[in-house]
Amino acid sequence: MLEFLQYFPNALTPINLLVLVLGTIGGLFLGATPGLSPTMAVALLVPFTFHMEPATGLVLLGAVYTSTVAGGAISAILINIPGAPANIATLLDGHPMAKQGQAQKALYFCFISSLVGGLFGMVIMVFFTPPLAEIALEFGPSEMFWVALFGITVMAGLTSGSVLKGLLGGMFGLLISVIGYSPMLGVPRFVFLDVLTGGVAIVPALIGLFAVPQVFSLMETAFQQRDEVSFKPQKGILWRTFAENLKKVKALSIGSVVGTIIGVIPGAGGQVAGLIAYDQVRKFSRDPHSFGTGNPEGVVAAESANNAMVGPSLIPLLTLSVPGSPTAAVLLGGLLIHGLFPGPDLFRSHAEVTYTFIASLVLAQVAMCGFGLLMSRYSHTVMKVPDLEMAAAVTVLAVYGTFSVQNSLDDVVVMFGLGTLMYLGRKVGFSAAPVVLGIILGTIAEDNFLKGKLIAETDVGLFKYFFTGHLNLIIIALCAASVGYSTYSEVRQYQKAKAQTRAKEAGS
Repeated sequence: MLEFLQYFPNALTPINLLVLVLGTIGGLFLGATPGLSPTMAVALLVPFTFHMEPATGLVLLGAVYTSTVAGGAISAILINIPGAPANIATLLDGHPMAKQGQAQKALYFCFISSLVGGLFGMVIMVFFTPPLAEIALEFGPSEMFWVALFGITVMAGLTSGSVLKGLLGGMFGLLISVIGYSPMLGVPRFVFLDVLTGGVAIVPALIGLFAVPQVFSLMETAFQQRDEVSFKPQKGILWRTFAENLKKVKALSIGSVVGTIIGVIPGAGGQVAGLIAYDQVRKFSRDPHSFGTGNPEGVVAAESANNAMVGPSLIPLLTLSVPGSPTAAVLLGGLLIHGLFPGPDLFRSHAEVTYTFIASLVLAQVAMCGFGLLMSRYSHTVMKVPDLEMAAAVTVLAVYGTFSVQNSLDDVVVMFGLGTLMYLGRKVGFSAAPVVLGIILGTIAEDNFLKGKLIAETDVGLFKYFFTGHLNLIIIALCAASVGYSTYSEVRQYQKAKAQTRAKEAGS
């Protein structure tokens, strides 16, 4: 802590502040562009840091990382397309709020919650880096397998209409995640078309499942009377929203704590943090059925979680050379090109650079909130674009974002194929969120199960490896509780609807 305060002024030098501001504004725009994930944005900027001072280069990368995570909420709320996987949970209530004429309020909730969650994560990072790094070491393949399964149990609650449809959508996502060559055995699985040889990458899947159905819906309504989304700047709404946001202590607390925990666990990622936080807040709510219809607590929980993850995801990176997220893995490359090797020695030999970088992340959270709130006031112009023009713009961005991942037209074909299936699925009440979660967690679960299986067969055996140990048992208990609660909630909702129907029949 003393070193952090000692080197904090270094982050306030003119050049570092200029880079911080430019990185934050650029990150917000990049984050709001569907397909340009935080990982891709940071990767694109790593070469630009070659000729910078190490501290300045890391300030740029940290600012872009922080703001891109929050910026993805802009497109999620306004046009129902998450800018990045970390913003999947945000659109579940954010877009319904926009359709109800509360787009400005939803965006304010997003950036204020991101600031609170982000600062919470940074405080944890500054004060608790060594003990949290030790906790991160405890998570081996078996623990990560159960963490992935815990995320899968969240699927049931991501479709407001039906637990069954949520689970079916999630299982479809799991099926998609195993398409391609097996990472362990090298054999092809479900490759019935040449375009599927390389499997289904997350960015094409994300864009296809969210953007393409939206394009089709826009084309459907292009020649119909359009429901205008009210977005008139209101006097004093910022301070009212700020006060209202801070009163949502439960959503902020759950989101910040879940984001911090998921951030410390290597490989989990912001999308897992946002979705788990959203699910937990919904379960602890007095009115869980209001989620998915425009409940601000859903936005608050999701955005506080995915930004609380930013700081802690760097803890295992800086102390153990183990990235806590895909973007942290790219940041590892940024450190190495400047001759900085993560580990305990980093804080001793390169304390000035390391603590300047950490201090800039704190400042980046504040800058992200300030510029995000400013952008929120004028982002309503997106809603005034005619449907056909919006459909064309979204299509161009979707194709560009998908193709740029691997420079592959196969990914574009896969994107449109998945999007068409999702468009038909939406007609019968299926949601894209469980499918995406299944794709993300399916890969994590499979990889860690296969690694754990290899370890178990040479040591204690499969059952003992996966079903013993305090961390395994805790996560298994959470999985059981999650499934039990979702089932109980569905049964209770069914009984309530049945009682209301009987009451109406009796009254008539």
